[in-house]
Amino acid sequence: MRSTHQVSGFAFAVLGAVCFSFKAIFVKLAYRYGVDAETLLALRMGYALPFFIAMGFSISYREPRALSRRDLLMLLVLGVTGYYLASYLDFLGLRYITAALERLILFIYPTLVVILSAVFLGKRIARAMLAPMLLCYIGIGLAVSHDLDLSHAGSNVALGCLLVFGSTLSYATYLMLSGEEVKTLGATRVAALATSVACVLSLLQFVLMRPLASLAQPWQVHALALAMALLSTVLPIWLIAVAMRRIGASATSMIGTLGPVLTILFGWVFLGESLGAIQLFGAGLVITGVVLIGRMKD
Repeated sequence: MRSTHQVSGFAFAVLGAVCFSFKAIFVKLAYRYGVDAETLLALRMGYALPFFIAMGFSISYREPRALSRRDLLMLLVLGVTGYYLASYLDFLGLRYITAALERLILFIYPTLVVILSAVFLGKRIARAMLAPMLLCYIGIGLAVSHDLDLSHAGSNVALGCLLVFGSTLSYATYLMLSGEEVKTLGATRVAALATSVACVLSLLQFVLMRPLASLAQPWQVHALALAMALLSTVLPIWLIAVAMRRIGASATSMIGTLGPVLTILFGWVFLGESLGAIQLFGAGLVITGVVLIGRMKD
């Protein structure tokens, strides 16, 4: 029984990594139909919101706990940093860079958590961390150089990298701040409630920035936004939560290192993105650095 429990945990972790890896692919495919970032984000979050509300109610029913004023404030902050701002900057950045490069930049978030924790929480950065962190940034540099070589609009690639780096920084801030809330409320409840906040903010942003007529998009855009909401937002959050309960956070995070490789592969298959040796070598450095950091933190 225990073996079956663990096997299913590994399967959920792998499937969660696959689902997350498709997000950038869905975004890039939707952009081919001329939709803007604000509308696409609103569609994604609008389709996902009912599921997160249901998830939040389900958890609250099974594990009732009153939310304090501090909890509500922190969930608002976490929703802004972890899901709203991180998602919006990511969508903007994907206008200019490949899905593969986007995923690699997002994947360096553990290095930013270490740096932010040192700056704001006074946690010392161990010397052993420096080499893996350097590996990550050398790998990103190689991947960026690969995209710059293929692009005649280097400034656009640089802008896209900056926007996605901002997304990564926002998500790292969320992780740094969420520790206490996760201990108190549980990871799934925090994710469901914080994401619900982000969904509402994304819809408000759309109302303020775009006319309602912008929702009249081709059916393909709605289909991709729905797929993004279900397959790359709601489902993987649930899958990863279950995997962590069954095989632990360390094993789940190690399986998550499949993400960049899968996105590079999916970008090549579905978007026709180039697959170069320098890019793959850079991806290998980033993954190695993140794995080493993960082991040291454990």
